[in-house]
Amino acid sequence: MKRTILREHIFKLIFMSGSYDESEMPDKVDLYLELLEEKADKKGANYIRVKTAKILEKRDEIDRQINEQSEGWNTDRMGRCELAILRLAVYEVLYDDDIPSSVAINEAVELAKRYGSANAGSFVNGVLAKFAKIAEEKSHE
Repeated sequence: MKRTILREHIFKLIFMSGSYDESEMPDKVDLYLELLEEKADKKGANYIRVKTAKILEKRDEIDRQINEQSEGWNTDRMGRCELAILRLAVYEVLYDDDIPSSVAINEAVELAKRYGSANAGSFVNGVLAKFAKIAEEKSHE
């Protein structure tokens, strides 16, 4: 399964997490993976589980950073879809050294265009552009 598809499944799980208690998520992830039409191989399923758990573990910190960088918006006012995409992308930009920032941002914008509201792609791109600058500064330290 391609990384783009794995990322899409992670986005869906992050989106779902808003409807469940955090303690339920490991079981929900297992059920989600079990019900997939196109099954993830063992490596892909593990990637989805681990990355989803890491993002949820840092959700409060990620949300704080999103609130700091998104002018005139905060996570309470954002659509659930856009917020889930931002959480995934901010995690990838700031914490996942295996994913180039440009890839994380491009993939997030595509997810926003596909699943979000009419202006979701430009909104997500605008917020993530600020995180790209932070990641770039961090890499030069």
